Amino acid sequence: MDSKNEMTDALEFLKWQLELGVDENIGNIPLDRFSDLSQKDEIKIETPISIEQKMPNINRAINEAESRAGQSKTLDQLKNSLADYEFCDLKKGSRNLVFSSGDPNAQVMIIGEAPGREEDIQGVPFVGRAGQLLDKMLRPIGLTRNKDQLNDKLINTAYICNVIPWRPPHNRDPNSDEIEMMLPFLKRHISFVQPKIIVALGNISCRALIGKTGITKLRGNWFDFDEIPLMPMCHPAYLLRNNTAKKDAWSDLLKVKTKLEDLT
Repeated sequence: MDSKNEMTDALEFLKWQLELGVDENIGNIPLDRFSDLSQKDEIKIETPISIEQKMPNINRAINEAESRAGQSKTLDQLKNSLADYEFCDLKKGSRNLVFSSGDPNAQVMIIGEAPGREEDIQGVPFVGRAGQLLDKMLRPIGLTRNKDQLNDKLINTAYICNVIPWRPPHNRDPNSDEIEMMLPFLKRHISFVQPKIIVALGNISCRALIGKTGITKLRGNWFDFDEIPLMPMCHPAYLLRNNTAKKDAWSDLLKVKTKLEDLT
């Protein structure tokens, strides 16, 4: 194999690793894990960061988030504040900030968990398979994220965002620190939109907004977030894997439709 082909293969391999979420080199020196354990003194073991050491950092991150969110006077300013926020490590491994989609004057605000691969590429929430399913779910109850599609059947718009605006590596769940530091931005986001109803998709959204998890038990029941009616629902990604749950999702959507009619 000539050097040009070897270089091409190497580049393709690096691209593949990036797609899998690899973002750092673990080490350049080979480690023989089958060698005599008596030589273990040559291996450096880093002491884990204690809770006491970690807490000042997360407190600083939350304080900075609260300050930036509070100083934002418009949605555009809030987006810029998020883009400039440097405390969340998820930002380093993401292609794009995934802020929102839909009509900011919508009466229904849908809050998901975190972007996936397609969302990270396009910088728009819910554009992959789960997003396509979400759009199909909304239409029968008269909702669309695109106000240009409004007609005699699609009579209300929806606005969509996520708790976390950057894609976690390997699509893992966001951890508690990541949720806490993003919460001030999310609360400010909701205050700008001022929806009549919030739909929380999945456990992460429910944990952030109402402090509860266990979506299969929470779904279908009304909660309040700052006096705004909130309906927990199973995430569309879960529905793609569990067809039997779609019936429950339809029931939840009908409750949203009825509540919206009562409020307008």
